[in-house]
Parts: sequence; structure tokens; C-alpha cells
Amino acid sequence: MKVSQIRNMTDEELKRKIGEAYQELLNLRFQFVAGQLKNTNRLKEVKKDIARMRTVWRERELQRYGEDAS
Repeated sequence: MKVSQIRNMTDEELKRKIGEAYQELLNLRFQFVAGQLKNTNRLKEVKKDIARMRTVWRERELQRYGEDAS
């Protein structure tokens, strides 16, 4: 997922997507441990997607905090 796509999401969509990504990561880890995961690169992709989404989420939090402090 690209950052531009993430930035276009609403807060609710972003929160939902983060939850879905964590669930997918959990499922991928179980598959990896069980030896059923074919595409191990997907673990890396999901982790990076989570990091991107959390970064945008944090930027929005800081922006809101900066507006409240003014």
C-alpha cells in the first residue's frame, strides 16, 4: 500500500485497516510456523504497511495536538 493511499483514508478507515493488517500478520505468522506459508516475503510487506499506516496515524495525532495547544 502506498503512502498516498493511506493519507487519503479517513481516521476510521485507517484504524480499521491497521487492525486488519495486524490480524493478517498474526495469520501469516501462524502459517509460517506451521510451514504452510508459500510467500514469506508477504510478512515483510505487511510489517512495512503497518509501519506506514501507524506513521500517518501518529502524524495526524501530532497535528491534532498542535491545533489543540494553539
